Amino acid sequence: MIISNSICHGLRKSAFTIAGDLTANSLQMTAAAFGLAAIIATSATAFVWIKWLGVAYLVWIGVQLIRSKAQAGEIEAAASGTRFRLFRQGFFTSMANPFAVVFFGALFPQFIDPNAAVLPQLLVLGVTYLVVDGAILLLWGWLGLRAATALKRFSFVRVNKVCGSLMIAAAALLATKDFEPQR
Repeated sequence: MIISNSICHGLRKSAFTIAGDLTANSLQMTAAAFGLAAIIATSATAFVWIKWLGVAYLVWIGVQLIRSKAQAGEIEAAASGTRFRLFRQGFFTSMANPFAVVFFGALFPQFIDPNAAVLPQLLVLGVTYLVVDGAILLLWGWLGLRAATALKRFSFVRVNKVCGSLMIAAAALLATKDFEPQR
């Protein structure tokens, strides 16, 4: 999504997609810190609902990209007033990932010293993750934008169709991933 939004709206505006993603990650880290990871890991029903909502949202975004008719000249005109929409896309795509809370719930305890104050350790881990993830997402956006610039002979419609197809493929991969709750 960051690649597609960088191509369509530029790297500055796609930063709102990154901000949405990182905001969702912050909430997921907080949920993991309060034990939601344990609930999701043991409740197959909750996990399956979150998983299928994520699949549906990715498919919806993919279909929107495939149906997009914007050309290079129209992109700039369409880019105005999209900051909240870009933020929302990043936020909901990340929030719909049921693996994120489980990931944070499994990752963070590996680096926590139980003999020290937990909250400061969680804050350091969380901020470190957000900084690294944000930098990686910016890099992806920049690389996508550079690739699109190099491939200007292709229309944005084709780029959107490829990116939309990749979103649907990601949804298909998520849909086929099995989940067995830990007992």
